[in-house]
Amino acid sequence: MLVVTTENIAGHRIERVLGHTFGVTVRSRGLGGNVTAAFRSLVGGEIKEYTEMIEDARKAAIDRMIKNAHAMGANAIIMMRFDSGEIGQSMSEIVAYGTAVVVQKE
Repeated sequence: MLVVTTENIAGHRIERVLGHTFGVTVRSRGLGGNVTAAFRSLVGGEIKEYTEMIEDARKAAIDRMIKNAHAMGANAIIMMRFDSGEIGQSMSEIVAYGTAVVVQKE
C-alpha cells in the first residue's frame, strides 16, 4: 500500500477515488511511566516515555488506516495526515487519515 502526504503519486495515475479512510487509537501511560515522566519534566528536555507512546500510537493508527483502505479496495492513500487530542488528563487520541484511491503505474 502506497501512503503519501501529497495529492498525487509520481509515476502513477489515480483511477478511482474510494473515499476517506482513517485509523484511530487511544493510549495512556501506566502509573510507572507517568511517575518517571513527571520526574523528567522537573529537569527539562525530552520525555522519552511519552515520545515512545506517541510513536507507537502513530504506527498503530497508520496500520489501522491501511487496513481500512485495503478493505475498501484501495492500493494507495493520498493526502495522509495525523490529528491528535487528549481525552481526560492521561489519554491521548491519535488519528491517521487520508483519501483511499486506486492507482495505476503510468
